[in-house]
Amino acid sequence: MSEHRSPTNSPSAEGVRLQKVLSQAGVASRRAAEQMIVEGRVEVNGEIVLELGTRVDPDTAVIHVDGNRIMVNADLTHLLLNKPKGILCTMSDDQGRPCIGDYLRERQGRLYHVGRLDVDSEGLLLITNDGELAHRLMHPSYRILKTYLAEVPGPIPKNLGRELRNGIELEDGPVKVDSFKLVDVNEGRALVEVVLHEGRKHVVRRLLKQVGHPVLRLVRTAVGDVRLTTERQGAIRPLDRKEISSLYRAVGL
Repeated sequence: MSEHRSPTNSPSAEGVRLQKVLSQAGVASRRAAEQMIVEGRVEVNGEIVLELGTRVDPDTAVIHVDGNRIMVNADLTHLLLNKPKGILCTMSDDQGRPCIGDYLRERQGRLYHVGRLDVDSEGLLLITNDGELAHRLMHPSYRILKTYLAEVPGPIPKNLGRELRNGIELEDGPVKVDSFKLVDVNEGRALVEVVLHEGRKHVVRRLLKQVGHPVLRLVRTAVGDVRLTTERQGAIRPLDRKEISSLYRAVGL
């Protein structure tokens, strides 16, 4: 990036001092933030800023520190929901069936779920009010990896992983997994991990059924670098700064 201080970010312009914005965003103390600025580690709207007097609008400025997007707009929402089985992946249902919107009633504004999980599937669902982020995370060109744990009938042939990585023909075209591994075997059932960037409807279920291992239970455990940890089913938590930054970085925002 070129070194630049635009007139709209000049010391005399309206706005909040950049070091204060960084401090309020939890990046560093004001003094440490000032050091980051003079070292050329901070970008505002795609330009490196070296001037300590720079003021920015926290509601519109796109700020990166060391290449990582920093969330300074307090109106942006980034959540993780551990979706239970039996919950529709929609914000409302005209038949009154349980849906993810039931978990978000108290939250203001338009929210988007990033991708879908079918009613019988469980696990990680990202929720945000950043429409552009949601769109890019779902778009296949960004190749965002999704990780699933699937319980299937065993045993699992040794060559199944290779077969899935080479590609399986489905009715709507071929699909390849990015990785596959056997996690556990118990009483004739196997737990396998499937990682892929495909977003087609029911793709994991259709893929495993096609190779003779229909899914008995399916849980999404990760989207990109954001992972389920100890969240109980139905729990919602805000993403942390590192997780948010990883999502924006993955889609070039």
